[in-house]
Amino acid sequence: MKLVRHCLALDLADDPALIARYEAWHAPGAVPAAVIRSIRDADIQTLEIWRVETRLFMIMDVGADFSPEAKAAADMASEDVQAWERLMWEFQRPLPSAAPGEKWIPMRRIFALNEQP
Repeated sequence: MKLVRHCLALDLADDPALIARYEAWHAPGAVPAAVIRSIRDADIQTLEIWRVETRLFMIMDVGADFSPEAKAAADMASEDVQAWERLMWEFQRPLPSAAPGEKWIPMRRIFALNEQP
C-alpha cells in the first residue's frame, strides 16, 4: 500500500501552562476514543504532532481512501470531534497567514534526499 504524506503547521498560545495542558491532552490514552476513531476511519495510517517552542507540525501518512474534504465533512458531523476542536482552540493559534477559521496549514515540501543525485 502506497501512503501519501501530508505535513501541516499550527501555533500554540505562548503560555507554558497552556502548552503543558495541550501536551497532556495528547498523551497516550488522553485523546477521546471518538477522535482517534475519526482519524483511523479517514484512512490516516500514521499521525504525529511535533513541537518546537509554540510551533506545531503535524505529519500524516494517509492511504488511498483519504479525502481531506470527506474528513472535514465527517468532523463537522461529529459532536465528539467538534467538542475536541473547541477544546483544542483554547490552546491553538492560527498562523499569521491563515484564513479566518483556518487551523492547520498545509506545508510544501522543498527537499527530498531520495530525489537527489
